[in-house]
Amino acid sequence: MLTEPALGLSESGWIEVICGCMFSGKTEELIRRINRAKLASQAVKIFKPKFETRYHPENVVSHNAQFLEATPVATARQILLLAQDADVIGIDEAQFFDQEIVEICNYLANNGKRVIVVGLDMDYTGKPFGPMPHLLAVAEFVTKLHAICSKSGEIASYSFRKSVSKEEILLGEKESYEPRSRKFFYD
Repeated sequence: MLTEPALGLSESGWIEVICGCMFSGKTEELIRRINRAKLASQAVKIFKPKFETRYHPENVVSHNAQFLEATPVATARQILLLAQDADVIGIDEAQFFDQEIVEICNYLANNGKRVIVVGLDMDYTGKPFGPMPHLLAVAEFVTKLHAICSKSGEIASYSFRKSVSKEEILLGEKESYEPRSRKFFYD
């Protein structure tokens, strides 16, 4: 069972990171936590990279079609400017931001905000992805989710790219990626 820190407002903030491979339910878990914060009457704001428009140009949308309104931003610095009146800040697809996202999340948490950051912990080659290792290091709470391996039915921690593209960032869905266990990722 997944739990999150106390929902009551606190004077001290913190960072929560939800990570895992593609199709592991990361955005679904973000939506669940944000909805619980709303039930606790907390002011929430959700952000996502501006170019991430696979399901919707603005909303954060899970693979199972759950969604919440979000604000697309071009840079992490914009989050800082737009999140000041929020108690809880959600950031989806954090791996696509530059390293400044770490500084921004720390600043927000240091100023009493609950910051929930979601992202792929590894890229399609199985290496740490963008700022995620640093966010994992500074977070008070880390949740690593797993998908189901498309080859074996075991737990999957890796995002296998089916395309031959070598671009670091290639937005796609099931046509481009599938979850794989360690054995089937490296075989």
